[in-house]
Amino acid sequence: MKAPSQTARAEAAERLAGLATPAGALGRLGELGVWLAAVQGQCPPEVPERARAVIFAGDHGVAAHGVSAYPSAVTPAMVRTFVLGRAGVSALAAAHGVTVRVLDIAVDDDLAGLDPEVSRYKVRRSSRPLHTEDALTAEETQQALDAGAAVAAEEIAAGAQLLISGDMGIGNTTPATALIAASLGMPARELTGRGTGVDDAALAHKGALIQQALDRTRELHADPFATLAALGGADLAASTGFLLAAARAGVPVLLDGVIAVACAVMADRIEPGAAAWFAAGHRSTEPAQSLALDKLGLEPLLDLGLRLGEGSGAVAAVPVVRSAAALLRDVALLSELGI
Repeated sequence: MKAPSQTARAEAAERLAGLATPAGALGRLGELGVWLAAVQGQCPPEVPERARAVIFAGDHGVAAHGVSAYPSAVTPAMVRTFVLGRAGVSALAAAHGVTVRVLDIAVDDDLAGLDPEVSRYKVRRSSRPLHTEDALTAEETQQALDAGAAVAAEEIAAGAQLLISGDMGIGNTTPATALIAASLGMPARELTGRGTGVDDAALAHKGALIQQALDRTRELHADPFATLAALGGADLAASTGFLLAAARAGVPVLLDGVIAVACAVMADRIEPGAAAWFAAGHRSTEPAQSLALDKLGLEPLLDLGLRLGEGSGAVAAVPVVRSAAALLRDVALLSELGI
């Protein structure tokens, strides 16, 4: 995996130190600007005006086993809402000039009446219940990875300077947590969160099912591809392929919540070094997300208590990314002021 430019990073760090601001006054914005310079390979960095988000939608067999506060019927309903531009992420994207695209990767519905392009990359209707059987076959996993890579290539060809991977799927925090637990070698009880807002009893039940899945697949955990097939889902595998393709192409990605971060962990396991191309948009309320971000060495830009998913937290952080680039590009240098 190609690394971001160390030359541009060094030039950006030197430029940051020379800005007409007190030393360290820009805080995280200064650090973010240096990262942008490194991933863009230029100093000063360009403000990433063309940000594009892709929502990978899919259902999960485990959702029928009491891990979510909502039924799987919500997934196709929300896909239609994205298409109409009326979801939470849609409002944020409109406010910040971000393009949103939704794709049916494994929704348990035919989505009749929608543009066939929405389901062009569909792998299957719902992934299998991970606590009793592998979520995907090896062939389905590869198909989903390839789909995500193809979508990333399309978004980059459309001019994307910054990519965001969003998600929609009732029950999807369960496979995401399982993937993170397997990758970190941690028990489910330390990572399981409330997802859509389950009560204490459902939270304990969810953790037990994740632990059952981890115990069932323990011999596979050293192999990231096998882990993704066993514990993920077609939508998560597609998101992983999307992140991998972005990193290979040298296009930065702003990560969202626990789903995107779980996929980032898997992408970095499949191709070490991929995480250097990712920044964390926000900290979600899911404990697995925070622990996975620590593993990746990423610090979230926002901490707003969000747990909406959809890519919404990352889209909300886009103005912060643009601000960081603008500061490093446009603030005067001390040398220009004769200081």
